[in-house]
Amino acid sequence: MNVKINESWKKVLNSEFESDYFFQLKNFLIEEKKHHIIYPPGSQIFAAFDLTPFDEVKVVILGQDPYHGVGQAHGLCFSVQNGVKPPPSLQNIYKEMENDLGINISESGNLEKWAKQGVLLLNATLTVRANFAGSHQNKGWEIFTDNVIKALSEQKEGLIFILWGNYAQAKELLINTKKHYILKAAHPSPFSVYRGFFGCKHFSKTNGFLSQMGKTEIDWSLI
Repeated sequence: MNVKINESWKKVLNSEFESDYFFQLKNFLIEEKKHHIIYPPGSQIFAAFDLTPFDEVKVVILGQDPYHGVGQAHGLCFSVQNGVKPPPSLQNIYKEMENDLGINISESGNLEKWAKQGVLLLNATLTVRANFAGSHQNKGWEIFTDNVIKALSEQKEGLIFILWGNYAQAKELLINTKKHYILKAAHPSPFSVYRGFFGCKHFSKTNGFLSQMGKTEIDWSLI
C-alpha cells in the first residue's frame, strides 16, 4: 500500500502499520482491488492524515464510511471532490453553519480548507467498494482508527471532538474527557437531522473553546 501520510503521523502510527491486523487489512485490499473498484483512490486513502499533521490537530470530526459513488470520496469524512454536488448530509452541515455563523452555503463539497486549519476529518473505515456501502467494515480499519483516536487523546490536550450520530458518539469511550472537549448531536443525515443536529451550534461552540485556549479559531467558510 502506497501510504501518503504526513511524517508526524508516521511516528505516531508506525506500530500500527507494522501490526498483524494491518498486514491482513492490506492483503484484503489487494484482493479487493483485483475484482472491484475501491474508493477513495489509493493515494487519497490517508488524505486526512496528510492534510492535517498530528502536531496541528485542533478539532476532530468523526465519520463512519467513505462515500461509495463515482468521484466522491477523497479521504476526508463528509467531504467530496471538487465538481461533485455536496451529498445530503453535507448540505445539512452547510445549513447549520449558515444558521450558526451566517456563512453563505458553498456549492463546493470539498472540505480541504478545514483540514488545512487543523480539523481532522476522520472516517472510522477508510475505504469502501464502489456502490456497496459499508463493504469494508470489520476488516481492520476500525482497529486502526480507534487507535488513532486513543493516540490523539493520550498525547494531546484540549482537542475538540465533534461526534454526530450514535456511531461517532460510541467513540467517546476512547477519549479522556478530562483533557478534551466533546460536542455531541444527531447525525446530519436527512433521517436524523431534525433530532438535534439543526441548532447544535457546534461551529461557534468549537471556536469558543479554541478562543478560550488562546488558539486560532477555524474559518469555516468555504467560499
